[in-house]
Amino acid sequence: MEITLNGAPKELPDGLSAQGLIELLGLTGKRLAVEINAAIVPRSRLPEQPLHPGDRVEIVHAIGGG
Repeated sequence: MEITLNGAPKELPDGLSAQGLIELLGLTGKRLAVEINAAIVPRSRLPEQPLHPGDRVEIVHAIGGG
């Protein structure tokens, strides 16, 4: 299936969850926020949140500073 990831087309395996996408991208354990179709997905819901063809996904990394 094809989604839009951070503004660019991305081909993914069918049936992938939001958590699966994070793992596929090597972002497991990183501090980040995930938005699907303009709605923030809580971290606790990532494993059960399915991705669908045409979804618009934004992944933002939290950066600390001081």
